Amino acid sequence: MKLKKGILVTFEGGEGCGKSTHVNLLKDYLEDKGFKVLVIREPGGTKTGEKLRKILLEGKSKISSLTELFLFLASRRELIIKVIEPALKQNKIIICDRFIDSTVAYQGYARGINIELVSKLNDLVVGKKALPDITFILDTNKHLGFKSKGEDRIEVEDKSFHKRVREGYLEIAQKASSRVKVINVDDKIVDIQKKIRIIVNESLTKFKV
Repeated sequence: MKLKKGILVTFEGGEGCGKSTHVNLLKDYLEDKGFKVLVIREPGGTKTGEKLRKILLEGKSKISSLTELFLFLASRRELIIKVIEPALKQNKIIICDRFIDSTVAYQGYARGINIELVSKLNDLVVGKKALPDITFILDTNKHLGFKSKGEDRIEVEDKSFHKRVREGYLEIAQKASSRVKVINVDDKIVDIQKKIRIIVNESLTKFKV
């Protein structure tokens, strides 16, 4: 099946919300329908991005909030130039596990960096060509992503940090309701995926040849 243009679908949410599961289920569904699909993740997706991922998520590394912000943005810029923009030109559906809204939620709302500054830096890095067409925020208030024995430095943040992340995501969804869809993940996986597919199918009608 062909598209008029490439599409960028992003998945967001707190730690342990099931993003990877639904990214892969959606990928399989779209490929079965004949679409060309590319799955990527943030941080990462390029040689430079994967190196930055290790720095950002390694449990013992101690870096400042601003350093963390700029490392995420550097990884994103590499991903956009080397992966996202070429794939969009090939009219592919790109599904990205985390993207611009993670930076606003985690580094802005949770870390306390000025939200307007984070948004402006996001705009500078992303430009107009690589903005998401659809964003899913997978939401739950049950566990807040907290893992006392987590493997990365963000997972092990305290519950108040993860609470601020969730509140940030919900505020993002209110401000960008035409793009961002909140999906409650307390239901069965099959029911959650059904909701996601309905929204994606409705959006695809605008982009099909």
